[in-house]
Amino acid sequence: MADHYQNNIYHQGGGDSYGTYGEGGGHDGYGYQADYPPQEEDAASDVTEGHDEEDQMYEGEYQGIPHPDEVKAAQRAARAKTRSAGSATSELEELSEQYEDIMEDCGHGRFQWTLFVVLGLALMADGVECFVVAFVLPSAEKDLCLSNAEKGMLGLVVFLSMMVGAFFWGGMADKVGRRRCLIVALAINCVFAFLSSFAQGYGFFLFFRLLSGIGIGGTVPIVYSYFSEFLQMDKRGEHLSWLCMFWMIGGIYASFTAWGIIPRYGWGFSMGTEFQFHSWRVFVLVAALPAIGSLVGLTFMPESPRFLLENAKHDEAWMILKQVHDTNWRAKGQPEKVFTVTHIKAPKTAEDEFIEIQSATGTPVQRWAVRSLTLCKLVLKNVASLLSAELRFATLFMAIIWFCMAFSYYGLSVWFPDMIKHLQYEEYESRVKVFHRERVENFHFNFSLENQVHKEGEYIRDKFISIEMKSVKFEDSLFEDCRFEDIRSTDTVFENCTFRSTFFYNTDLWEEKFVDCKMENTSFEKNKHGCHLDTMEENDVLIYLVSFLGSLAVLPGNIISALFMEKIGRVKIIGGSMLISAGCTFFLFLSFTQSAIIALQCLFCGVSVAAWNGIEVVTVELYPASKRATAFGVLNALCKLAAILGSSIFASFVGVTKAIPILLSFTALVCGGLVALRLPDTRQKILH
Repeated sequence: MADHYQNNIYHQGGGDSYGTYGEGGGHDGYGYQADYPPQEEDAASDVTEGHDEEDQMYEGEYQGIPHPDEVKAAQRAARAKTRSAGSATSELEELSEQYEDIMEDCGHGRFQWTLFVVLGLALMADGVECFVVAFVLPSAEKDLCLSNAEKGMLGLVVFLSMMVGAFFWGGMADKVGRRRCLIVALAINCVFAFLSSFAQGYGFFLFFRLLSGIGIGGTVPIVYSYFSEFLQMDKRGEHLSWLCMFWMIGGIYASFTAWGIIPRYGWGFSMGTEFQFHSWRVFVLVAALPAIGSLVGLTFMPESPRFLLENAKHDEAWMILKQVHDTNWRAKGQPEKVFTVTHIKAPKTAEDEFIEIQSATGTPVQRWAVRSLTLCKLVLKNVASLLSAELRFATLFMAIIWFCMAFSYYGLSVWFPDMIKHLQYEEYESRVKVFHRERVENFHFNFSLENQVHKEGEYIRDKFISIEMKSVKFEDSLFEDCRFEDIRSTDTVFENCTFRSTFFYNTDLWEEKFVDCKMENTSFEKNKHGCHLDTMEENDVLIYLVSFLGSLAVLPGNIISALFMEKIGRVKIIGGSMLISAGCTFFLFLSFTQSAIIALQCLFCGVSVAAWNGIEVVTVELYPASKRATAFGVLNALCKLAAILGSSIFASFVGVTKAIPILLSFTALVCGGLVALRLPDTRQKILH
């Protein structure tokens, strides 16, 4: 096995050893010092002067509470004893244990918090992406003239593209690098989100949102894998849970900015009739700001050293670990602390050698083709390895849990606002005014018509001038010598009507709004074909309010799960939260008002977020570094597939029955919760 290791030595100044990699001295086989070497008296900084930790009494000493440093030293000694006793320990296990020791000495400080914010913005961008299309559809459907089928496709393409992105970028991150893949994925999202805001046609808008979703789909699997590899074991569960909060912040940001921007129609501009840039397009641009912020921040962040070690890039990994160590201890006012690692064991994989051999021959195009083909094979091989003997049950259990949770969560996330809209529609219809067999002659309609049904009416020499028709229906009516001028209409239709000697001027009443109608000596002039955004229509703020409250309700659950992730354990949090969420769904049978549905949505979101946090932490901890992002990507792709199925199925039962959506979500949550209780406890597990 020694052939798989490299021996590289840094030299500093007059030849002093700066750091060694590969096999070398040290009684435990690592040459790793548990304690820092003694410093000269003058080496202490002004910041730490007068604050000698050794002279200070540990406040828990009198209570018999061990000092945290003593606990870590004991844990490290136990791991070292296990290594020396177990001769069959693999190189990767040795690397995992040594890496944990290094991260403990690096500490948790400024570096991790900076990375936390940068990766949090990327996760926030993913949360925003799930809301963008839902918020812009009420305006975009008129601006782009979308049919119901096209609106459905636009909503579907978001999850479909994110599913593809999760699978692709997750696999690539394990072979190319976490940081590099995340930068490319966010750049793709930013570019195509920007282009989609200017797309004037449905086809281009759909295409650009598709590519934007493929980019942002890679953030979740990469972000969690990336951040976890800078965390020590006792900090991992809590801080990964805090990171989850950014997804909730993304929902709040999206709903708040949509609420503040989209109704402001005056914020847009137009260039003739061919190019329109309304306020909903401004919102699409603003929604991309978190991704841009994360992209800028990543340019200052290093690659994951654990990934580099797995791929035999020892020198780069050592320099990054030293950077983490020095950044944290300087920020704590102890710059005299020295990074004491002398060498790190890291095998060079046969896969890397294969790429190097192939890339050394042929033309640049041939080398690129060989590299791409080899990379695809390695990614697919990595995906297949998730079903190997040692990972088979973990992958199966996690797949069931991810699918059940996503099916219920995203299904109900669609069902809640759709039910509210349905209740609004029923209330609106209950107030409809019906006019039967009315006869109106020589009348000037100079006021808007709304929520009316006119049956078998006769309208003789009437004028409909500069008015709005909203939710108006004329059935079996006669219009003779009438004039329609400057008409704006919404949900207005004429069925089986007769028009004689009637003139239409500058209206948006096109052919589709006349169903089985007879036209006798009737003409249209300057008709506004297509769809036009009604700048006078009041925007329904409820869609923003519901999303805002649902995202805000996640906050307490997020805080509680983060604080108790290490104390209670991931398995109990996942199983308990899913079973409690299942119980919450039965209260939906009692929801008959909009306020009751909103309250139950907040309750469900607040409880279920704890399960999501636990699921994401366990997914990180169950898989080795070489397969971590791949596994997360595959499971996240499965999550998006479940979201597509859940949202489609649940939406089809709105206004039909409550029983089926409630029973489906209950069954899925109970099934997922029971399976979660079978997972191993990963609290004290070193990342492999």
